[in-house]
Amino acid sequence: MPRDPRRITEQQNPRTRDIDSLGPAEILERILDEDASVAAAVRGALPQLSEACERLIETLRAGGRWFNLGAGTSGRIGALDAAEITPTFGVAADRVQGVIAGGELAMTRAVEGAEDDADAARRDLEARQLCSADALLALSASGGTRYVLAGVAHARRVGAVSIGVTCVPDSALARTVDVPIVVVVGPEVIAGSTRMKGGLAQKMILHALSTAVMIRLGRVRGNLMTGLSPVNAKLRERAVLIVSELSGASPAEAQAILEAAGGSIEIALERLAAGQN
Repeated sequence: MPRDPRRITEQQNPRTRDIDSLGPAEILERILDEDASVAAAVRGALPQLSEACERLIETLRAGGRWFNLGAGTSGRIGALDAAEITPTFGVAADRVQGVIAGGELAMTRAVEGAEDDADAARRDLEARQLCSADALLALSASGGTRYVLAGVAHARRVGAVSIGVTCVPDSALARTVDVPIVVVVGPEVIAGSTRMKGGLAQKMILHALSTAVMIRLGRVRGNLMTGLSPVNAKLRERAVLIVSELSGASPAEAQAILEAAGGSIEIALERLAAGQN
């Protein structure tokens, strides 16, 4: 099926029509000029982002799960943001999950036809037992990806909250979700390459949403991530600094109490507040 020539994500960008004739520095400058407009476009969707944030907080507080669903670049961005939640905020890995068309293989290479497989979306969500207690955040720059639309249709059938992120106003995705987040970034530097401004907008939206949700769920004190999992040397060092900063303990004391607390920053802070060691 030919692509709709009216879809803004497929239009040619008049500011980059001559980009193939430019030198490296000029090409990079054009790309960065286009990227610089994305933040303002995302900020324009702040009311919808706030509503989505509230719905996700409610879902997780009630024991439900949050799924990011997408195909191609959108699916990879969704899966990557979900994967960061556990090490950053200490939330169990099954609470926030990424679902990508084509499965794990699609994280590192293109899986031909995966984005058009509507039945696969239903199967993927059924395998995860998506239910009315959960929330589905669907990502599609064009707003018309079959896999994503089928996933939203399944979410609505089972009564799950549905949130959509798209770059096309009045797209099928924007019309069918409970909370549409529409960020119009305009035509891409390379026509149709929505891994560029479209992908940047999706990344900004996801990391803003996931961070805001985790803050409201109490996984941060001040601006320090007290829920992090110290699973490597860098994070163990960071955990010591966080405990020391929040408790006033020396780094040596903080390290000792962390070891006694099994690496849990929150338990370490509670013990220090209670005068335990």
